[in-house]
Amino acid sequence: MLYWFLKWIALGPVLRLIFRPQASGVEHVPEEGSAILASNHLSYTDWMFMPLTLTRRVTFVAKAEYFTTPGLKGWFQKKFFSGAGQVPIDRGGANAAEGALRSAKDILARGELFGIYPEGTRSHDGKLYRGKTGVARLALETGAPVVPVAVVGTDVVAPPGKKFGSVTRPIVRFGPPLDFSRYEGMENDRYILRSITDEIMYEIMRLSGQEYVDMYASAAKEQSKKHDDEARRLEREAAAEEKKAS
Repeated sequence: MLYWFLKWIALGPVLRLIFRPQASGVEHVPEEGSAILASNHLSYTDWMFMPLTLTRRVTFVAKAEYFTTPGLKGWFQKKFFSGAGQVPIDRGGANAAEGALRSAKDILARGELFGIYPEGTRSHDGKLYRGKTGVARLALETGAPVVPVAVVGTDVVAPPGKKFGSVTRPIVRFGPPLDFSRYEGMENDRYILRSITDEIMYEIMRLSGQEYVDMYASAAKEQSKKHDDEARRLEREAAAEEKKAS
């Protein structure tokens, strides 16, 4: 009930009025039955704008801290995220990936839409990164079709590292469903899982127009952080040398 209240009465109308999100390919999302919506991930606002363009509910998994924070703030936070279509998963545990898959399979078994970001984390530079194979395993184990999704412009609304950015019109593009039933029973073949995931990422790239980088987003972020740290170190050393010389 809270989900629909937020979507149609409280939060949704405000977002529509201010940002005027537009969508294309909505007809590719089944009107009933389960489906996996596999999307790129540019901003923490993606999970708000993509479901906003659909009449059906979309459920995502979210880190457990959103649901376990103590106190009054934690209570409101839990109510908001659960009402906004998110279910908890502890990403810090050893079996976090398996836990996420179990939650996703429960959602799909109920004939609902499940949203997933194959990159695993937000892109720090607007590029599209290598997808993790969990989305492929989920598709094979459930038989649900995969609808590729591209969200464009949300990194302007909320740039990486910032809570607020600029007002722009986000665009959500849905591609034709991908059917992987030809690989039924091969969910333990890592080459098949990689092939399926790469096909999904190619369709997302085609819809989004992003530059594709064949490395995981988490590794790219770490590499970028090391580069920035090294650049700052060199700047400090140069400033110290300049001060010494003067």
